[in-house]
Amino acid sequence: MTSFSAFWRLTSAGWALVRADALIPREVEPLLPAPAKWAGRVLRLFAGGAARRGRAGERLAHVLEKQGPAAIKMGQFLSTRADIFGTAFADDLSRLKDRLPAFPLSVAKAEIARNLGKPLSEIYVEIGEPVAAASLAQAHPATLVDGRKVAVKVLHPNVERQVAQDSAVLRLAARLAEKLAPASRRLKPTQFVEVVIRALELEMDLRFEAAGCAELGEAMATDPYMRAPLVCWEGVGRRVLTLTWAQGVPLSDPAALQLPGLDRKALAENVTRGFLAQALDHGLFHADLHEGNLFVAAPSAITAVDYGIVGRLGSGERRYLAEILYGFLNRDYARVAKVHFDAGYVPAHQDMDAFAQALRAVGEPVFGRNARDVSMGRLLAQLFEITALFDMALRPELVLLQKTMVTVEGVARRIDPTHDLWAAADPVVRRWIGRELSPAAKARDFADEALRAIKALARLAEAPSAPPPVVVAERQHAWPLLWFLVGAATAGAAFVTGLLLARPPV
Repeated sequence: MTSFSAFWRLTSAGWALVRADALIPREVEPLLPAPAKWAGRVLRLFAGGAARRGRAGERLAHVLEKQGPAAIKMGQFLSTRADIFGTAFADDLSRLKDRLPAFPLSVAKAEIARNLGKPLSEIYVEIGEPVAAASLAQAHPATLVDGRKVAVKVLHPNVERQVAQDSAVLRLAARLAEKLAPASRRLKPTQFVEVVIRALELEMDLRFEAAGCAELGEAMATDPYMRAPLVCWEGVGRRVLTLTWAQGVPLSDPAALQLPGLDRKALAENVTRGFLAQALDHGLFHADLHEGNLFVAAPSAITAVDYGIVGRLGSGERRYLAEILYGFLNRDYARVAKVHFDAGYVPAHQDMDAFAQALRAVGEPVFGRNARDVSMGRLLAQLFEITALFDMALRPELVLLQKTMVTVEGVARRIDPTHDLWAAADPVVRRWIGRELSPAAKARDFADEALRAIKALARLAEAPSAPPPVVVAERQHAWPLLWFLVGAATAGAAFVTGLLLARPPV
């Protein structure tokens, strides 16, 4: 896609938002500062007749639906934050999760057969009309020849072309933001957009999604919080995915929270704990946990579907995340500040004590309070001010984690308006800290380091075939040194282990 085409699409999208009064909608005018109010009034001079119909969320959903997969994804994200944007606005955007227009069953069957390379009758007894349609694909109920009920996911026709066009527009928008708004460079728009585009590209190969579902399913099975469907590998292709049928009702259905016997408090806690257990304990997590991808059953069972976006964390990021959460749980803001500096999240030239003070200003007013009494909009604005004050840049490698954390909290608070994020996170975080930072874990890490050093020395002591006399002599001297180091490392490990075990756990 040429730069001119991308610019035209970007301009067209902006004009569509203006025509629908969805860019600075009239409904939010009382909340805006004077300059934004005047800008909104000027833009409404160009609004069309559609701007006079429906609520702001309905108008925005209509525009986003026509702009392609990337815009729909943004709408799905906004719909999870009813606590910030209001319940009516979030509800109006909710249809973008799984209630978009579907393509015909005949087209889906032809695509399935072509991708799997065999007649449908060899795998399925029947395939029904679509039950859900989202930005990239739609789902059909089906029955396998062995009698199992399954869901068959099929990509939309021409979705690859749409994503390529969206990607070009996103890249252009990021470049324009960096040029026209220098303050945005701290947020690294170009790198952020590349993370989003890469996630979209991976979503368009359903074989990767099948692998992600299987891997995350194994991780989820170690805890009671969340489950994944089983992959039916005989029904998997690049554009087709077959999973066992998810039990329960999609959380995007208003009836889901009215199920008899549903424990909303436990359900909200399972959403938060399920995500954190995945990220901390396993280093991978479902990165698209909006209501359309969560099926619930009484009293608090959750099955997650749609594994097109799987986030991953290295051991360092997992440790930083756990220590930051642990510090907040204990209201140890100095520790939280130090972890931020150790991780490089805050530039080294900043004042660590001042940063700890800023964190206290954010944490204390919300700690332990009922979620109904906390304004998430105000809290996010305060956090953004702090990141700017301390020159904190966006970390592209953590984009999916941050986005998913915001989504998960929004979903949990919508299930249970009194949801306490910190109380829900507490057992998972403390379990990780107790396991990974315990004396036994530290002794294990020390032993691992000693073993790596010994192996490195052994490689150095090994001589090539037919070595010259000088090398043979060096090797003869190397072995006593090597065994001395082995003994010293072993004794040192035993000594450190004894010291650590004598200390109380963290």
